[in-house]
Amino acid sequence: MTLKLKQSLWLWAGALCLVLVALIPGATWIRVTGAVMVIGVVALAWTRAARLAARQREVLERIDNLSLPPEAFRQPVILVCGNGLDGLFGFNTLRVTERGCYLRVPCVEQLPELSESVMAMRPGWGEQLCVMFSVNPGEHSDAAVLCGELRAFNYQLAQVRKRGLAVPLMLVSYLQASRSEGPWFSWEVGQASPSVRDAGACLGMAEWQRQTADSTTHTDRLCASIQLDSAADWLDQKVLPSFRQREARHVVSLPVVCAITFVTSLPGNQSGNLWQQWMRERVALLDAGSALSVTDATLPFPDALLHLLPIRALRSPRRRAQVIALWLFAAAGVVALANSAWQNTLLLRQVSDDLRRYTSIPPTAQRDDAEFARREAALDVLRVDADRLDGYYRSGEPLSLGLGLYRGERLRELVQATITGHRYPSLALAPAGSPRPVRLDSLSLFSTGSAQLKPESTRVLIEALVGIKAQPGWLIIIAGHTDAVGSDEQNLKLSRARAAAVHEWMQRMGGIPDSCFAVQGFGKSQPIASNDSEAGRSANRRVEIRLVPERGACEFPNPGPDLQPPVA
Repeated sequence: MTLKLKQSLWLWAGALCLVLVALIPGATWIRVTGAVMVIGVVALAWTRAARLAARQREVLERIDNLSLPPEAFRQPVILVCGNGLDGLFGFNTLRVTERGCYLRVPCVEQLPELSESVMAMRPGWGEQLCVMFSVNPGEHSDAAVLCGELRAFNYQLAQVRKRGLAVPLMLVSYLQASRSEGPWFSWEVGQASPSVRDAGACLGMAEWQRQTADSTTHTDRLCASIQLDSAADWLDQKVLPSFRQREARHVVSLPVVCAITFVTSLPGNQSGNLWQQWMRERVALLDAGSALSVTDATLPFPDALLHLLPIRALRSPRRRAQVIALWLFAAAGVVALANSAWQNTLLLRQVSDDLRRYTSIPPTAQRDDAEFARREAALDVLRVDADRLDGYYRSGEPLSLGLGLYRGERLRELVQATITGHRYPSLALAPAGSPRPVRLDSLSLFSTGSAQLKPESTRVLIEALVGIKAQPGWLIIIAGHTDAVGSDEQNLKLSRARAAAVHEWMQRMGGIPDSCFAVQGFGKSQPIASNDSEAGRSANRRVEIRLVPERGACEFPNPGPDLQPPVA
């Protein structure tokens, strides 16, 4: 994947994380910290991707003269490491044949870096990239050294696969024999007997031995079969266990293909090598020419076996980036939906608990009762919930509760009905036989936002005063109410001022003692209709006058104009 695509994916992931940070509720400092961490991680990944791309460019500059095949090349691309590299490549680093492209890996430690460099130059070769490891027993005299090389190769191959490249492995072994070069003998995974790849044909071992033109060829093939069995046993006991050890730290699966071929000369062949030791232990025989070392010999490439490697076309880098971006979006969407569902559950749980707490407290007849204080506290909490739900209804719910999962609307009407049905003891629990309260429309008494009585309000007040004078000696409770427009503090202050204005007029015009009055201001806390409509708000703007029989309420004369009436 190119540097531009990698950086675009990191930016996309960072943007999704920032959206999630904004959606998930939390304190401001937590959100700011999360946003800073996301930006820092994206910046670090951006810088690291740029540095990695720079290192890859340096490697590509060293191998730029290799003239790699074009991007449209669809044959296997094999990274070759292990023994016999000089015999395979000579002084070259790249060999391109009709069936594949071979790239030399000087040492196994360079395998991950070289694979990334090739992918940076040819991003479309991801599913064509393979690894060939050549292990020749004739080039080793110490089994422990060979075992160390196999472990090092397993580690490097594991690093390549951890980076997302599922490179298949082909294990090749070259054996020196006194006869001419023979065909390739190969075993695929799970195959018991070898297949013979000779001149484009694939034969079984028995069939290959029968297809002989003379007795000399038949004898040579019998000898080759014996040597092949020994070589296969050596690979199975000395090499393949390194690929199947489960206790190893970096386990690499068995090779897809194992192949053996015989050559007349082997570069790097040593005297007393592992192959000679193995043959001496098994048959007590040794080829006379097997100890010869030829430095300029060439080894054949396993072109006949490349079709056995699992090669398939790879998605384009842009397509891969689009798929990754889609998966990131899906993961962020799942997190956002889960958060919205959880926040809606918390909202329903909170409002339901507040309603249950209010309804569990029975109404009382005394304002100084402890239960009355608890009920009022629960009502205040419900008012806060109502304001919150009304705000969501008017302005829309926040994204943390939205995404089609908002469930608070069904509780809004229930909370409003509960608040509307709340009554204070002095008003709701009046004794039987008390006169009906006199309800005065605020618009007929006052101007909007004013506590000054209108001149035309006299007729309405006189009618109310006549009813009050008919019940002498009763406590006169004057309560002011407003709608929900404006702040709570302003509404409470206005309701008290209007109730005080009505009290002052009645005291002055009716000659009623000041001790007979109680002035109350409730603001918007006791609506009698919904504040969502103009008609409801007009009904809530009112002044109510109630008469309550209370012993000793009017026993004292008016103490003077400078004293204020008691406030309930």
